[in-house]
Amino acid sequence: MLPEKIIFIKIKIMGESLINSIIKRRTYYSINNQSSVSDKEIEEIIRLALTHIPSAYNSQSTRIVLLLGKHHAMLWQIVKKTLKKIIEHDSFSATEKKIDGFAAGYGTILFFEDYQIVSDLQKNFPAYAMNFPTFAEHTSAMHQFAIWTLLEENGLGASLQHYNPLIDKEVKLQWHLPDTWKLIAQMPFGTPVNEPAKKEFKPLENRIYVFK
Repeated sequence: MLPEKIIFIKIKIMGESLINSIIKRRTYYSINNQSSVSDKEIEEIIRLALTHIPSAYNSQSTRIVLLLGKHHAMLWQIVKKTLKKIIEHDSFSATEKKIDGFAAGYGTILFFEDYQIVSDLQKNFPAYAMNFPTFAEHTSAMHQFAIWTLLEENGLGASLQHYNPLIDKEVKLQWHLPDTWKLIAQMPFGTPVNEPAKKEFKPLENRIYVFK
């Protein structure tokens, strides 16, 4: 039975089948500031993932921040300001255009892992201490994929960005986030404006081995 706090409103969840949802999920760089679903429905997608995505030792170390409206715009101003300090002036225009494309979206999801939990696991299970940071990355990746796929199922396009660790300090200061949270990825999203770029697939013969 699902927890009562997970309220399924109108979210379309894998309506066509899981495999079709996985195939449909793509990277969208051209997005606008419109949303096909309500803010509440976006929150419910995130709550669903946080409740049901697995984690090592059921540690539930993933933390998510949803930025909408002025907060979404503020994040990409932080990114732009940070990169402007370290990129040559003549080369910055292309970077600025890319960032403005993310800022043009409806919102951004920030994915964090709480490293206090990781540290506690390392202390409690010293034989696996070296593995827990990797386990945390795995947990975050599963949340990213699930939320990305559910956003697309509900008419929104997204991409996955990694401006961390360059922006970490200012992001934590701006939104008063715990210092133990490690920023893993940023996911700007909105209504797709253009079709995604063609995706190339490498031969599976070199990527999967079956032994019977």
